[in-house]
Amino acid sequence: MLLVVGQIGKPHGIRGEVSVVVRTDEPEDRFVPGSVFVTEVPRDRRVSTGPAAVSGVRFDVPKQLVLESIRWHQGRGIAVFENIYDRNVAEELRGVLLQVDSEELTPPDDPDEFHDHQLVGLRVESADGVAYGVVQRIEHAPSSDLIVLDKTGGGTALIPFVSAIVPAVDVAGGRIVVDLPEGLLDL
Repeated sequence: MLLVVGQIGKPHGIRGEVSVVVRTDEPEDRFVPGSVFVTEVPRDRRVSTGPAAVSGVRFDVPKQLVLESIRWHQGRGIAVFENIYDRNVAEELRGVLLQVDSEELTPPDDPDEFHDHQLVGLRVESADGVAYGVVQRIEHAPSSDLIVLDKTGGGTALIPFVSAIVPAVDVAGGRIVVDLPEGLLDL
């Protein structure tokens, strides 16, 4: 499974550098020189998705990008990728998603820490076995992470991913145990 760890932003300077919006908790592990990223051009990208003409040569977004160097500035990475040394070419990368294979990720050291992809698809139920639905995805909100729940009866709900509401996560058993405040799923 491919996981998005970043997205290329606007060009920075004239030598092919681009800003990178990080979408991982561990940028120091993911964004090191030599890292290989699988690229995906989002369908809703707001810039031209057509090829760029560089010295008369057609440019298409490569299937993989190799990170040559990165420096950090105001919470964003300023990156140089191999063979991207021109601002016009860098502009064609704007909006491209940077992905890694989930098989390459090391498991978290903390037993109470999980990668998002480990939780997607788990059953959400009460301690006494009442099924509420299945985890659709995890949203990372400023105050806390949120479980986006596909409710059993249809629709979605947001559950704060805090220990008071989520006392147990059993990845091996395929379930998340929750102690929901009354009315939370009715919102």
